[in-house]
Amino acid sequence: MAGNLSLAGNLFAAVDVGTNSFKLLMVRVDPTTGRFLALDRLKESVVLGRDMLSSTAISCASQQRAVDALHRFQQVLRSHRVAPSQTRLVATSAVREAANQSQFLRSIHQSLGLEVDVLSGEEEARLTYIGVLQFHPVFNKTVLTIDIGGGSTEFVIGRKGQVIFGTSLKLGHVTLTEEFVKRHEIERMREHIRSAIRKSGLIGKVGEIGFDVAIGSSGTIRAIEKAVFHRYGRGLMDNERFSDGFRPDWRFSRGELSDLVGELCCEEEGTEEKVRRDEFFKRRSEFIVAGAVLLEEIFGTLGIEEMVVSAYSLGEGVVTEKLAAVFEDYDLSANAKWRSVVRLATRFNNKKMMKSAALCTEIGKEIFEGVRRWSELGAGQNKLGVSLNDKDLEYLEAACLLQSIGLLTGKKGYHKESYRMIMNGDHLHGYNSEEVKMIALLAKHHRKKFPKLDHHSLEGLTKEMKQKFRILCVIIRVSIVVHQYLPNFQDFKFSHSREGFKLVPGEPRDQQPMLLDHAPPSDINIKEELTKELGHFDMVFQQKLMVIVPSRASESLEGEAPSPCRRVNNAVDL
Repeated sequence: MAGNLSLAGNLFAAVDVGTNSFKLLMVRVDPTTGRFLALDRLKESVVLGRDMLSSTAISCASQQRAVDALHRFQQVLRSHRVAPSQTRLVATSAVREAANQSQFLRSIHQSLGLEVDVLSGEEEARLTYIGVLQFHPVFNKTVLTIDIGGGSTEFVIGRKGQVIFGTSLKLGHVTLTEEFVKRHEIERMREHIRSAIRKSGLIGKVGEIGFDVAIGSSGTIRAIEKAVFHRYGRGLMDNERFSDGFRPDWRFSRGELSDLVGELCCEEEGTEEKVRRDEFFKRRSEFIVAGAVLLEEIFGTLGIEEMVVSAYSLGEGVVTEKLAAVFEDYDLSANAKWRSVVRLATRFNNKKMMKSAALCTEIGKEIFEGVRRWSELGAGQNKLGVSLNDKDLEYLEAACLLQSIGLLTGKKGYHKESYRMIMNGDHLHGYNSEEVKMIALLAKHHRKKFPKLDHHSLEGLTKEMKQKFRILCVIIRVSIVVHQYLPNFQDFKFSHSREGFKLVPGEPRDQQPMLLDHAPPSDINIKEELTKELGHFDMVFQQKLMVIVPSRASESLEGEAPSPCRRVNNAVDL
């Protein structure tokens, strides 16, 4: 796949100016394959949809909230140096329906210099479908995609990347909440939903075309699946839920949805149950009843018995379309193996864990590429005894994303649980059994004692794979501890000289760097851990690794030039 991306310009972003919330998605793209990994996701609650109930215009107060939210996004994008040409802002239902749409867009442009594209309902549905294709391996299936927003719900039937049918109905969880739920008129809401679906002709179209799988892609649907998965309302704790094992994918049945709706509709204002609902659904709690009832009616009218849930939606579709303009012959169905890794990681890592895993992946990739360059010079290969290739990098990146998934069952021994989940779930598609074992072993041994070549867990691997495992294992271990050591730094650069290897962080992002001298009590062992892992690196590569760390004096309160950095390696007292 050919493209014109440089390594310095491989950050892309999408901003979804939605009816209920504004969302920023920032991804890093692999210039050689076009695959991407989310580095950060930000969300701001703006709730433009409330204005549309009493007026056809977006109020001045809402416009100011919108500008404030987009300004915060803009600051984040600038701090990461994301090129404007690689960023797209799109608006959906509330802006689409606003009588003062032009004035709203003009105020954003005048205040921030940003251009916002207003999507039609059909275009929103198409981009959502494209986003779903980047998460689930359903390219060759006829897919019914449903996305419930604050002011509308998008429906699209697609196959092989092409939309067969798409429509948008003015049924959203914000508008339905304001019109019906707050008045305790659930049955009237159900009648309204059924009537809108019948009048749209959607039932006939879906019946005529048919579908192989129904996929839900919105935050509301993901919240519903989470509630079903955790058996919301049945008094079970997470550890009890996982005693039965875990599901290989996100999905729920019509019966499970109906049970959840029954629970939600039985909860009265001011009761203990409502408090629990607020704690579980957080900011979405106010709108979850409307969203769940709406989805139940969609299931009934369209004959859906089971829904698969996608963590990717409109934002990923926007990014994918941007990539298609950069890369020649961009393949929507490519990178199936990578998608299966991301899907499993997203399933069991929360937002913060995914962000941390993504940053560890970036550090690991930088070290790997540096070691490979050194190895290809000749002397390095003689010391390593093996040649590193792109598949080895795949194993490393996969393990970096998956090493913490076992935390969902508890902190004690979670690395062993991560191993079990990778090995026993048939989640990683396109990898053979030896490759799956390699990824699982890297996840298992990313912490605790560093394994020797004759470790019992490496039985069954060839001599070459064992050697590669040791190389990849020390890289993932160093990457994780370096990220803990310098949590607010990105853009690490790895190089080699006569002195050995050197890892240098770029500028800090978002916050001031956390100095280890001022680390919280829970992190006081990070120095010791880093020293230990750098020792393992020396043992495997027969080369020292120096980590360049900003000194305490580099903190400047008045903008003076920073003092020189200090070097940290396994031969220096940290």
